[in-house]
Amino acid sequence: MKIAIGCDHGALALKEKLLVHLTGKGYEPVDFGTYGPESCDYPDFAAAAARAVAGGECQRGIVLCTTGIGVSITANKVPGIRCALLSDPWSARLTRLHNDTNMMALGAAVVGEGLALEIVDVWLETEFSGEARHQRRVDKVMALENK
Repeated sequence: MKIAIGCDHGALALKEKLLVHLTGKGYEPVDFGTYGPESCDYPDFAAAAARAVAGGECQRGIVLCTTGIGVSITANKVPGIRCALLSDPWSARLTRLHNDTNMMALGAAVVGEGLALEIVDVWLETEFSGEARHQRRVDKVMALENK
């Protein structure tokens, strides 16, 4: 599975850890930057990762910044994206089961490395339930893009 990943300077160290972790688990991360510690604008990297997911180049995406808030807002502006800002494994599981999220966001200053890796693993390993009530709700959310 190809995983789009993007971050700003505030989450570069965590992104580098995630790249190694994802590769070790057999995933194929596609890195949309940033690549250095210089101050940069999170929308540039979050949008690129989100477009790759929305366009089908990658099956899922992970975006990171200091809080995760800016990158999650940015990703959700791209049509077709359902991005959840996550800080615990329980929410990671339920956002896949119930919301069929195709992207997740993490705040590097909010979660430590160990917790971040656990959240990513739970999120990637959980499939959408496909239950009619959840699909109906996802369809209603996605229909908002057309209004």
